[in-house]
Amino acid sequence: MARYIFITGGVVSSLGKGLASAALGALLQGRGYTVRLRKLDPYLNVDPGTMSPFEHGEVFVTDDGAETDLDLGHYERFTGVAARNTDSISSGRVYSTVLEKERRGDYLGKTIQVIPHVTNEIKEFLHIGENEVDFMLCEIGGTVGDIEGLPFFEAIRQFAQDKPRGECIFMHLTLLPYLAASGELKTKPTQHSVKELRSIGIAPDVLVCRSEQPIPEKEREKIGLFCNVRKDKVIAAYDLKSIYEAPLAYHREGLDTAVLDAFGIDPAPALDLTRWVDVADRAFNPEGEVKIAIVGKYTQLEDAYKSIAEALVHGGMANRVKVKIEWVDAEIFDTTDAAPYLEGFHAILVPGGFGERGTEGKIKAAEFARTRKIPYLGICLGMQMAVIEAARNVAHLTDAGSEEFDQESGEKRFTPVVYHLKEWVQGNHKIARRLSDDKGGTMRLGAYTATLKEGSKVAEVYGTTSIEERHRHRYEVDVRYREQLEAVGLQFSGMSPDGKLPEIVEWKDHPWFIGVQYHPELKSKPFAPHPLFQGFVKAAKDNSRLV
Repeated sequence: MARYIFITGGVVSSLGKGLASAALGALLQGRGYTVRLRKLDPYLNVDPGTMSPFEHGEVFVTDDGAETDLDLGHYERFTGVAARNTDSISSGRVYSTVLEKERRGDYLGKTIQVIPHVTNEIKEFLHIGENEVDFMLCEIGGTVGDIEGLPFFEAIRQFAQDKPRGECIFMHLTLLPYLAASGELKTKPTQHSVKELRSIGIAPDVLVCRSEQPIPEKEREKIGLFCNVRKDKVIAAYDLKSIYEAPLAYHREGLDTAVLDAFGIDPAPALDLTRWVDVADRAFNPEGEVKIAIVGKYTQLEDAYKSIAEALVHGGMANRVKVKIEWVDAEIFDTTDAAPYLEGFHAILVPGGFGERGTEGKIKAAEFARTRKIPYLGICLGMQMAVIEAARNVAHLTDAGSEEFDQESGEKRFTPVVYHLKEWVQGNHKIARRLSDDKGGTMRLGAYTATLKEGSKVAEVYGTTSIEERHRHRYEVDVRYREQLEAVGLQFSGMSPDGKLPEIVEWKDHPWFIGVQYHPELKSKPFAPHPLFQGFVKAAKDNSRLV
């Protein structure tokens, strides 16, 4: 039976609950425990799949096809435990389920209320898989006091009451602001946050205090006294040079010891942090630097490409180089020459996206990389733009484009080299989709197998000819153009097992130019870099020696 750790936040958002949860999971693993991490989000969207990246950052996709919060990416990167559909839930999903049950008559005509019906639904979610691991870490999104989060706080309060004593603890993350004018750390926001938490029936067992300055002993004592938390359970969370220092930093502050002590686990099992010592060494002791341009359309918010940025860091660790990422807005050179913006980079990455905005700039980025022999990695839309560039500029299909762009504009302007995927096979089932379907959860989502061509660059990178990667897209490259494009040198080096869906393309006469329809960044970890990112950064490193 799992022990539960509920992680809540107060004062302000974006303090690092997700990172703290992930780091704690890694520390518990280092002590030999099995863990699973979950995110409970108060927003009313069913999932973040239809939300703008500017609103919520990237959408993290699981193997089983769930569109989830980006914090699940942190969980996977730090623990290596693959997230599942049952590791993410939102208010929207909870209310949707409750209302479906009400419509079916499952509640036998009773009046449906937040308590007990909504809170019971949340508790049922928390029980899933409780016999599979030693520790279940559940992060509650938002901050204490948010009106939309109240059902979740009430649910975890009830859940802890239902469980035997000692099986649940609460960890609360707050802010200790520093006032330069008076030279003081202020504890009052933390006190008020804990007061708000206690007012709804939850008393924190461990306090994690985010601070830019060292926390003096007297301030820890004050926090412990006014928040009714033992002084040794007041843990400092300082700013770090790299997020991958977090497990080591939290261990130095005693987080794992405080948590195990709160559960009454004494003595604590021995801790092995060898993996994280090596990760930190690679992060802080690079032997060179490469400059990589990410040419995208959501560059104003770096969290929109969070997994890609981290996967590039992992590739840098594997090659002992620092990856200097520069974000380039694809719209800047939609109608101008790309060269002035892309010269001087050792490699170019074009990520995924939706809609026509910025796509002409992405096509020019692919052309620049192809003609200048610069390493290129195209992901999802980035692969599709590379194919359209090849069709227009090499195969002489000058009006090549995507059905997505015609759909958006409402007029037919392009030969659809990229088309709306109407049906595909998932496992033993055929899935059909129409353009008029709802947007949420209707894409080709989750893990699918691809077969790689022997002797191809991508088969060399992976070291195998069969892979499984995560997808998230509605549009596909039309296989009918394969022969025409391969005749001019663009090799279709990865296909779906039935040979109908192109998964990977590469230029045969290029040092390193690969486009993939899936999202390899979602499976990369600092201690296990994804082969594509490891190979891509190596190509950038090799290119840096030639520049």
